[in-house]
Amino acid sequence: MKKNILYLLIVFFSIFLTRNIYSQRESSTSMVGTTAAQFLKIGAGARAIAMGGAYTAISNDIYAVYYNPGGLAMAADPTQITFDHANWLADISYDFAAASINVPGLGVLFASLTSLTTPQDKVRTFEFPHGDGRYWNASSLAIGVGFSRALTDKFSIGLQFKYVRDAIWNMSANGFAIDVGTYYITPFNNLVIGASISNFGSKMKLSGRELLFNYDPNGNPNTGPNNVLSQYYMDSYDMPLTFRIGLGMNLVKSRYIRVTGDIDAIHPNDNTEYMNSGLEFAFNEMFFIRAGYKTLFMRNSVGGLTLGAGINYKFNKNLTFTLNYAWANYGRLNSVQFMDIGLML
Repeated sequence: MKKNILYLLIVFFSIFLTRNIYSQRESSTSMVGTTAAQFLKIGAGARAIAMGGAYTAISNDIYAVYYNPGGLAMAADPTQITFDHANWLADISYDFAAASINVPGLGVLFASLTSLTTPQDKVRTFEFPHGDGRYWNASSLAIGVGFSRALTDKFSIGLQFKYVRDAIWNMSANGFAIDVGTYYITPFNNLVIGASISNFGSKMKLSGRELLFNYDPNGNPNTGPNNVLSQYYMDSYDMPLTFRIGLGMNLVKSRYIRVTGDIDAIHPNDNTEYMNSGLEFAFNEMFFIRAGYKTLFMRNSVGGLTLGAGINYKFNKNLTFTLNYAWANYGRLNSVQFMDIGLML
């Protein structure tokens, strides 16, 4: 039985790799730039980022709410709170916060908040290239609530409902989405199979007063109607729907040492398929070193190596403080550093 499971997993990833390599050779186009709410794809949690974003089958902590909500019910301490910050590319600020609580007989309830903001800048026009006295900025926001429940000691499911908003100056687009995840611990050396679908929801369309303008139908201010109130037509766009399936397992497990590996196959609706992989080395479940590689096989990827470290400090049996750091390489773009702090209760 164990051999059959292993063979099936090898076949699955072989098919994925073959299909991915073939599609990249044969296809000359992708769907890049065709979805809204791109901030939903950044990733959350320094631990997960340091492992290359390969977290679908490791999601047994609070950051399961982003990668696989089904995994949160399997956390040793399901009642947690965390805050994650990163100075994203181009001086953009990225923040993620989440909290969960274990409700006996029901499961783990949680809430999350994701925020992306740009620095304020001058409004520049042809007539006023150095600014016309006004200022603009852009922001994105996602607020989610959900639950995770263990159906057995080996299998759990999770669901999250999200409100999503993109805004730029005096325009905004709003939508709703759901995330669904499953988490299964197999009999084969406790190998975990995780799967999730993220951002399945409505289309988003910009609206606001900046789309309004006055129009002269015949171009002659002396004849016909003038200054007719008009509006630019805006199209609707899907959210970045993402399907993940991952394998995670403790490669080494002793009294003081643990080495855990994870590999994720990811299928987005706006890009080519790719894989993430990561390792975590733990000493006494207190000190951690992590490394990974993300967006492997993605066409024209700017991602790559990720590194990080962390510490879990137990004040007592009911309170643990966590601190994690991650560094992610973005090739031609600047590298990005993530840091998160949290409490496990």
